[in-house]
Amino acid sequence: MDILVYRDAQRADLADIVAIYNTTISSRMVTADTEEVTLDSRIAWFEEHTADKRPLWVVENHTGEIIGWVSFQSFYGRPAYNGTVEVSIYLTPSARGLGLGKRVLAHAINLAPSFGIKILLAYIFAHNIPSLSLFHRFGFEEWGHFPSIAEMDNQTYSLKILGRKVS
Repeated sequence: MDILVYRDAQRADLADIVAIYNTTISSRMVTADTEEVTLDSRIAWFEEHTADKRPLWVVENHTGEIIGWVSFQSFYGRPAYNGTVEVSIYLTPSARGLGLGKRVLAHAINLAPSFGIKILLAYIFAHNIPSLSLFHRFGFEEWGHFPSIAEMDNQTYSLKILGRKVS
């Protein structure tokens, strides 16, 4: 099994993070962005992540190539929700479908309590069966369903919110 290395993302990694994210946009399966995002547009998002509270990790393969990233994003921005975060996982096209998402999600779940996180949320389009299956496999349950909430290319898409207690 290939070794995966998780490390705190550095500002120099942002171009790779953005490039990986942008590979998902055209599929209309993963994100509600309809056009590629720019590096400049993601700087504030990047700076919201801190290694001690809301990490953003890059995932490297055995050769040191960045093949993905995973982040914890604060939920709703009110103090009472400090123990709840959204988890996001993005992989390069060549890393998808190889079981790496399972390993990355397991890593995130295992480390979540060390950041004071009690609840993980995942926002997933209802038609994204691979991601829904992955999260269900790890004990996430449907906590919300928003029918026809997104419109892309003259089609509407529903969003599911999955949740799991981790501590």
